[in-house]
Amino acid sequence: MNQIILHHIEKQFGQDTLAIKPLSLTINSDGVTGLVGPDGAGKTTLLRMMDGLLSPTQGNMTVAGLNPLDDRASLRAILGYMPQKFSLYENLTVAENLNLFADLRQIHGQTRQDRFDKLLAFTDLARFTDRLAGKLSGGMKQKLGLACTLLGNPQVLLLDEPGVGVDPISRQELWKMVHSLANEGMLIIWSTSYLDEAEQCQDILLLNQGELIFRGKPTHLTQRVEGRVYALKSTYSHRQLLLDALKLPAISDGVIEGNDIRLILKPEQPIEPVIAALPSHDITATPTQGRFEDAFIDLLGGIKQKQSVLTQIMPTFNGSPNDIVIEAKGLTRTFGTFTATDHVNFSVKRGEIFGLLGPNGAGKSTTFKMMCGLLSISAGQALVLGLDLKKSAAQVRQKLGYMAQRFSLYDKLTVQQNLAFFSGIYGLMGRQQKARSQEMISAFNFQSILDKTPAELPLGFKQRLALACALMHNPEIVFLDEPTSGVDPITRREFWIHINSLVSKGVTVMVTTHFMDEAEYCDRIALVNRGKLIALGSPNELKQKVGENATMEQTFIQLVLDSESKMTA
Repeated sequence: MNQIILHHIEKQFGQDTLAIKPLSLTINSDGVTGLVGPDGAGKTTLLRMMDGLLSPTQGNMTVAGLNPLDDRASLRAILGYMPQKFSLYENLTVAENLNLFADLRQIHGQTRQDRFDKLLAFTDLARFTDRLAGKLSGGMKQKLGLACTLLGNPQVLLLDEPGVGVDPISRQELWKMVHSLANEGMLIIWSTSYLDEAEQCQDILLLNQGELIFRGKPTHLTQRVEGRVYALKSTYSHRQLLLDALKLPAISDGVIEGNDIRLILKPEQPIEPVIAALPSHDITATPTQGRFEDAFIDLLGGIKQKQSVLTQIMPTFNGSPNDIVIEAKGLTRTFGTFTATDHVNFSVKRGEIFGLLGPNGAGKSTTFKMMCGLLSISAGQALVLGLDLKKSAAQVRQKLGYMAQRFSLYDKLTVQQNLAFFSGIYGLMGRQQKARSQEMISAFNFQSILDKTPAELPLGFKQRLALACALMHNPEIVFLDEPTSGVDPITRREFWIHINSLVSKGVTVMVTTHFMDEAEYCDRIALVNRGKLIALGSPNELKQKVGENATMEQTFIQLVLDSESKMTA
């Protein structure tokens, strides 16, 4: 059996940063091992030490009996490592990428062809060998990255967050492939910040600030919150109910689930005083099953930031809740002979969170970019606040904030300079600019990082800075393009507390996401596939189409598969 053995491993960067605290453990090849933890927990550092890319400050380790530093050449022959940003060559085709990595691995002749045939069948990429890697969807890129990593027939496979930016169907396919490899005896470590993925692992290593705080089966950690999880139904606004509940000292964590909320109580706290303390008495609380993510956040001490100061620094936008502020009419975009968005129709009301969902390559990003004026429209109309984006794009941009998936920050500018730059773009000058910058610095606790560049920041701080830059000019509409991709659950919770606070001020939000629990925060969802709108409704309405107890992820997968069947019939 392959093993990874760590003996008092420690990694320190500089004088003050202890990325991995003394760690001793053995990892076996009996199922997938999940490496889980919040941003900055040390997951990538640990994987890089296992691969020999980093040397430990103290201690020693063996990977399949080899020392990653002393036996580097031998280890390369039996280990596959897929980093977060796998270095595919986007101007090469699928076949050319495979050939390049086979050359690097010195795999030739019939052996090369046999492995190509096996991996192309395994990843279902045989139909796409002539397609440029840059033209693949996110899920297909990850499959190609995995195929390239597996060319050497590794005994050990290290995967650093392979599910980031991948839709639920593609992520499900990746998991099937990885479980199949594990069943064949490969030692696999899957690093992730998506805790629904952690539940698929045989064994969990939970890191926090470089320290191992839990080791065992996911179900063992989930038992921690047994009897402390409740689903609350009310005629009161579910979004406001969550904001009110999170302020209570008895609450460890809480999330929105469709029209309801799910609360996790702190130990030894009864539910009755919580209900009595909430502003509405029309509340039904039902015990419900806890999740791994609930237990993870509870183990880390629960949510620390339970309210957003954005409620104090953002203006209130008045108007009727029935006002249509965003509208797509027959929206179409073609690229040559390919139709990315095909006659899509929807409308978004004031103060609504509207989700645009779909698998990788479905056309949601194209639709999203047309709606915020970043991409020209081939046919149809995109209206924002009654203004036609074809005619008034510049005027519309002054009314909306945009937070890009990759956080469109300038890496060579400091935090202070990024705030100044984006406020200047939106027309803020002089005292107004300085005052607004100071508000954002205080709101997001940027005081200690003002002289750092985004490249030096953890992902959570980058996300907060990107949101601050998007809100500098007090927009009444905010576009969020996969705003929490890759961030840990605690950072994601804090982000949505900010978004819910914005909505309470009358801000309208349009969001794309691959994270289905996040889709529950939406008032309504438009689901697209192959450029067409295939479903539209609230999270609960969409789930009811699939089954009474269907999750949002099950709903997404089933509705997309149903649409595929109709389109190919």
